[in-house]
Amino acid sequence: MSETGMAGRNRAWIYGGAALAIAAVVAIYLMSGEARKPQPNETTSVAPAAPSSGVTRDLATGKLAAFVIKPDRRPAPDISFSNEKDEPLQLSQWRGRVALVNLWATWCAPCREEMPALSELQQKLGSKDFEVVAISVDRKGIEASGAFLKETGATALKLYVDKTTQSLDKLQAIGLPATVLIDRQGNEIGRMLGPAEWSSPEAVKLIEAALAEK
Repeated sequence: MSETGMAGRNRAWIYGGAALAIAAVVAIYLMSGEARKPQPNETTSVAPAAPSSGVTRDLATGKLAAFVIKPDRRPAPDISFSNEKDEPLQLSQWRGRVALVNLWATWCAPCREEMPALSELQQKLGSKDFEVVAISVDRKGIEASGAFLKETGATALKLYVDKTTQSLDKLQAIGLPATVLIDRQGNEIGRMLGPAEWSSPEAVKLIEAALAEK
């Protein structure tokens, strides 16, 4: 037999062997697949889905469309401020409650605009479980900030002041007003930069969802 004929015969044997090997692998795969199929009377176990958060992105709508909900919650910084008696306070003292922290100043026109709505939200939902913690970062201090609350009719809000303005940096607020929603564990749910209709149905629904979380 010529060398050409022998080479052709060898190639035929090689191709034939490869085809048999592939057929064997396919057969084994199909058989194992059949073995893995559940029988008519068998049930497959499914891991339970993780419970969804009470606050979802769907709540950032309407008049709160600009509210940014954090996909992963992280601890809010433990900012320092004082009350109307100039007694020192820490944000961590609100642990176990939902807090809507609002930073404002007397010279901030948008703050003046939204302050009555924040006061109304406090009137609607304020309780042992929730508070609007409106903190003045005005260097003029307690007296000027207290007068501002009276002028705007925000009488349902307690007076809190941070004359050092350090809370601006710690909360990474790049402007005023800035509002941060914090859950019972002290983690940031989300935030809003600029004024909002905090007495609106959308805002009430957002806070109620945060309160419903365990």
